[in-house]
This record gives sequence, C-alpha cells and structure tokens, in this order.
Amino acid sequence: MTATDRPAPVVAAPVAGDGVREAVVKYGFIVVTLALFAWFLVSEPTFRNSATLLDILRYVSVAAILGLGVTLTMAVGGLDMSVGAVAGLGVSVAAQTMVVHNQIGAIAVLAVLGAGAAAGLVNAALVVLLRVPDMLATLGTMFVIQGSKLILVDGQSISPGMTLADGSTAPGKFTAGFLSIDRGSVLGIPVSVLIFAALTLLAWMFLARTRWGRVLYAIGANREAARLAGVRVGAYRSLAYVASGVLAAIGGLILAARIGQGDVSAGNSQLLEAVAVALVGTSVLGRGKPNVWGTALGAVLIGIISSGLTIAGLPYYTQDVVQGGVLVLALVFSFTLSGGKRV
Repeated sequence: MTATDRPAPVVAAPVAGDGVREAVVKYGFIVVTLALFAWFLVSEPTFRNSATLLDILRYVSVAAILGLGVTLTMAVGGLDMSVGAVAGLGVSVAAQTMVVHNQIGAIAVLAVLGAGAAAGLVNAALVVLLRVPDMLATLGTMFVIQGSKLILVDGQSISPGMTLADGSTAPGKFTAGFLSIDRGSVLGIPVSVLIFAALTLLAWMFLARTRWGRVLYAIGANREAARLAGVRVGAYRSLAYVASGVLAAIGGLILAARIGQGDVSAGNSQLLEAVAVALVGTSVLGRGKPNVWGTALGAVLIGIISSGLTIAGLPYYTQDVVQGGVLVLALVFSFTLSGGKRV
C-alpha cells in the first residue's frame, strides 16, 4: 500500500458544547467578578464611593502579595504554606526593631526583608537538600516560625510605651515614615496598593517574559525532564522559595504599618487567603496553571466579596462560607470544566 492509498486520518468534528465549556472556563470567573461588582454597585450606595474601591484594593494587598509568593512556588510544583507565618514574623521583627531597639524605619524594613529571605532559605534547604515534600516542609516551618515569633516577643504584643521584661519602658515607636507604607498615599492612591501593583507587574514580567520564569514552569510540569535538559532544578526551586519568603515579608511590612503594633496574632489568617487567591488564579482565562494576573484578579474578587458583604451587614461567618464557596467554584473551573487539567 502506497502513501496515497492510506486512509486519511479521522478528525473529530467540533462539538458545540465544547465551545460553551471553553468559554465558561476562560471567562467564567471574570464574568462572576464583574457581575458581583455590578450587583454591589447597584444595591449598596456606599460601594459607589471611589474611596471604598481603593479601600478594597488596600485590604486585599497583603493577601495578594502573599499569593504572588504562593504562585511562584506553585509554578515549580510546590506550595509554600509558611507565608502567613512569615508575614506575622515580619510584624514582630518590625515592632522589635523600632519599639524595643529604637531603630529607624529603614533598619526595620531591612530586618524584616532579611527575616523573610532567611525563612525562604530554610524552606529551600528542607525541600531541595533534605528532600522533604514541599507542603510538609513548609508546614513545619510555619509552626517553627509561629513559635519562635512568640519567644521573640515573650508571648505578648509589642506597643510603644510598654513595660519590658527588665522593668524598663520601651524607648521607641513606629515612625511616621514606616506607617506610611500602608497609611500613606501618592496622588490619592494608597502606597500599599502601589506596592501591590508594582510587585504584580514585576512577578508577571519574571514569570511570563523571562527565561527564568519559563524554566520555573518547566520544572513544575516535569521536574525530571527539566533536570535531564540541564536545568539546575534545585537552584530554581530555591529561588522560588526565597522569593516567596521575601514577598511574605513585604506583606508583613504592610501589616505592621496597618496595625501599628507588634500583634502576636498578625498573619495567622493570611495563609488561607493567600492560598485561596493563588488557586482561584489558576482558573482565570482557563490557564489551568498558576499565573500572576489570575492571582491578582482572584485577590480582587475576594476583596469585592468581603467588602460587599461587610457593607451589606452580613456577619463574618457568612463571609467565610461565601469565600469558601468561591474557592470551591475555582477548583471546579480548574479541575472539572477545563477537562481535567492539573494545577
């Protein structure tokens, strides 16, 4: 039989339902976000205030920045469960540096960023060198950091004028420059929102426009294939965890400036929100994989829901149910409607 005698391959005819499902997967979450936004605009007059919209972005900035770190670790096939604890550590380190040791804000910023990078290095050592599964390693780090944070501040929140263990009074305070990280604004836009926007842009450029970002995705898709192709897999995975630690520390800086004291419980609730926005992001535009713009949109969606329900007067436990429902819906988009793609 010659090549011309062979039967032509059978091409499956497109099914109308596939197009609808693809459209739902690609644009479903964007439509849901816009629909909720429109509904709150119509039903809640306070929601139409531009200050309210900026407050929503300011509110979600911490979870979004932590979510960017989670996105980076998901890109290499991991998951950083310590981001909330690292953010809380950042709050304690900032308070300890300025209130107890009476240092300026710049020193506190460097100390917090250094603590975040150190936490990321510990995660990288556990995951890469000691080969502990990512989730278990970062869960262990989370508990260690939460305990260490309490030891660092003797189990109590740090505030200006407090009495220290030796009976003296804390000599320092949060400086006005440091507090402006969250309370300040530039041209009417909160500084924390500008930081959120800048980090989102940088993370997108890194992941989508550089070779290093593409290598991270390649490692996440098939670690062994990447290794056989000559990629230094351990170095790139370490990079992802250190970057995640630094991003969590930046979130901690914003939290410290927002709270204005070293609250020992700060950051405890941030883990779930950060993981939620990163998972929601995987369903945006049908990517089926962690991506920066999806994480940012996921954060905005959760912010719209939380703020809208708060303005509507619904109790907090109702908000938790709704946010959980959004996360479940996102997982359905990623795992079911997309035809079984894996994150």
